[in-house]
Amino acid sequence: MFSQERNFTSWQLTGFGDAPAFIFQTIDSTHKLMKAKALAGEIQPGTLFVADAQSDGHGRHERTWDSPAGKNLYFNILIPLDGIPPNRFAQITQITALTFAEVFAPLQQGAQSEPSEKVTVKWPNDILFGKSKFCGILAEVVYTRRRSPNKSGMTMQQDAPRPALNMGIGINVNSDPEDYAHIGRAVTTLKAIAGHPINREKLLQTLIGNLERAIGQFKAFGISPWISAWRKMDKFIGARGTIVVNNHCTDQNRNSGEGSIKKTGRILDMQPDGSLLFQCDDGKIETVISADLEI
Repeated sequence: MFSQERNFTSWQLTGFGDAPAFIFQTIDSTHKLMKAKALAGEIQPGTLFVADAQSDGHGRHERTWDSPAGKNLYFNILIPLDGIPPNRFAQITQITALTFAEVFAPLQQGAQSEPSEKVTVKWPNDILFGKSKFCGILAEVVYTRRRSPNKSGMTMQQDAPRPALNMGIGINVNSDPEDYAHIGRAVTTLKAIAGHPINREKLLQTLIGNLERAIGQFKAFGISPWISAWRKMDKFIGARGTIVVNNHCTDQNRNSGEGSIKKTGRILDMQPDGSLLFQCDDGKIETVISADLEI
């Protein structure tokens, strides 16, 4: 992954299976465009969108995701949900984070860093090096409609809507940590971790291929095979943290806690369904299915 990178417009990519990949030199948001195209029935599940730069990139809760040109990866994959029960849809983001972390981990071997720093996944799906974030995942279920010819083959009809997961990923690859000083929270990049620039095309090819295989395994076996891997990788279990529930915080109000409920305590474990077991300071033990975790 340390070879010289080709021009962005020459990248050779595919989505899942035979689905196409579309590349955009500049776009407002791959996530917004994929949602619109999916709802209109204009793209099929498995499709990949990749941008070299975004003017309106966002993470969870509309938090800004800086998207400079020619440095990082900004992409969306429309994941088919056929054969996956709705109560397991949210687990796909956790599977994605763990799958990607396994790709990133070997890059840290040449890094000059503290022994305690390593690539890890912070529940539910943030990927960090030490306590500095470099990869974020945003996902929402959309219902796609595909147009197909009727039995006579003369006219087109719309198939029944089918769920798919519009998953957006932002990865700080070849930018520098200093580029994010204005954000006000710990951020790093793969180049800083590895000590070398990364070939973004090859990295993305690896990530998409590994994710497609992981989704196939998830359909067959559920999240169970990943729980033990999570416990080995996640150094946050046993540590103190803050659960932010019903979080509507933005970049502007996240420190004030406006629009959210915060509970401090200790992280006990990951449960077999991917939820977090959390002991609040008042002694109450809660199962947390959806929230932000602050360490």
